Amino acid sequence: MPEKYVIHAKNAPPRFRPIGKFGIIDWREDCSSCHNCVKKSCVFDLYKDENTALHDEHGYLDYIYQCKGCMQCIQNCTKNLLSRMINPEYTLLGDDYYTPEVILTTWFQAEAGRIPVSGSGYGGKFSGKGFDSMWTDMSEIVRPTRDGIHGREYINTSVDIGGKLNHLEFDGMNLVSKKPLRIESPVPIIFNMLPEHFQRGEVMASLVSACQEMGTYMIMRAKDINNQFKNIKNIIPFIENNDVMAFPNAEMIIIPDNNDIFSVRDKIKSVNNSQIVAVEVKASKLAKERIMNLVKNGIEVINLSFNSNGMEFEDSNPRHMRDVLRDIHPTLVKAGLRDQLFIIASRGIALAEHVPKAMICGADSVAIDIPLVIALECRLCGECQRGEECQIKLEDIKTEYGKNRIINLIHAWRNQILEMLGAMGIREVRRLRGEMGRAMFFEDLERETFGSVFGKRKK
Repeated sequence: MPEKYVIHAKNAPPRFRPIGKFGIIDWREDCSSCHNCVKKSCVFDLYKDENTALHDEHGYLDYIYQCKGCMQCIQNCTKNLLSRMINPEYTLLGDDYYTPEVILTTWFQAEAGRIPVSGSGYGGKFSGKGFDSMWTDMSEIVRPTRDGIHGREYINTSVDIGGKLNHLEFDGMNLVSKKPLRIESPVPIIFNMLPEHFQRGEVMASLVSACQEMGTYMIMRAKDINNQFKNIKNIIPFIENNDVMAFPNAEMIIIPDNNDIFSVRDKIKSVNNSQIVAVEVKASKLAKERIMNLVKNGIEVINLSFNSNGMEFEDSNPRHMRDVLRDIHPTLVKAGLRDQLFIIASRGIALAEHVPKAMICGADSVAIDIPLVIALECRLCGECQRGEECQIKLEDIKTEYGKNRIINLIHAWRNQILEMLGAMGIREVRRLRGEMGRAMFFEDLERETFGSVFGKRKK
């Protein structure tokens, strides 16, 4: 058995006080100063040394908006002085897709490298848009040996980026089929290009350094690859102009789809035939037919790009990544072309659970962007994009600190992927691709259960 792949997490405390979800209102004037005050027994020590904290504090006390929601202090206070509230600043974080809950979860994982567990349980909806209306099969969770995260069983999370052969050819006992080009990523997650307003200070250096330590890959615009990054093998250049010959030593490059794509591919291959040439295709209603044409003409890797919310680029009725992949994957399977193509679902991945869900729908791997800047304490306030001062001073982040935060995030995400694979009884993440029988979809269940009675749901 090969040696297990391990990501080493290291605690990286936030530079700024995180915005917590819950706050505790303390009606101090009625306090009877009990000797068994509930504040002393807080399991998270949020009330510890309160007087000292109050003396040094210039704003709110740390504990007020860092409550973990265990409710012990509220339930056990003999005078009923404490009550819980939602932090109003929390509700302003993020947007409809990268919700406050997503941001807080990402912050915690980037700080501690651990899977987040809420003391107050899950209080949200059990169905929603996109991936939230999809549930994965956990039927094997009762088997105690399915615990790759804890070390007693090997679960492989690596993927081979590149195409495969649909058959082998032999000349007698000799294999004559040409070996397909591949690069291996130890996790089915690569880093995507960041929006330019996030590329400040040492942010890019932090991401590249994290990739080097973990052995993963990062897509970077050709114009952003300076001498500091040019010879790093973990970088996948994205070439937007005609200067496709600028990175002959890169293991893989990505070029945007265009009408002259095959001649561009042939030009690149004439210089370095061992270089993987991937094509970025924007997700749309025409993407399926375009991908079919590309794979028939020898394209090995498709970077299927969505918008930041995981939606296709359509003016009316855009579909989510989940539905686009569920349309493309079976079509390629029926045509006998699926194994010849590696599909990267790019952008729109907000949580660790979205990675296996995207793969179940038909992706081979995913590319993430916004979670990386959230891991660096970004609040998605949009102020930097408007030219205003950054609240968390992203430009001041040092490479080592940023690298640790990113590594912690991927460590926590990988552990969650391992938990899901173990609960499904799957020991290799590559087997997850297109396994739609491993998931349930709300729309399908609703139609099968209530369709014959109530008819089709109105949109």
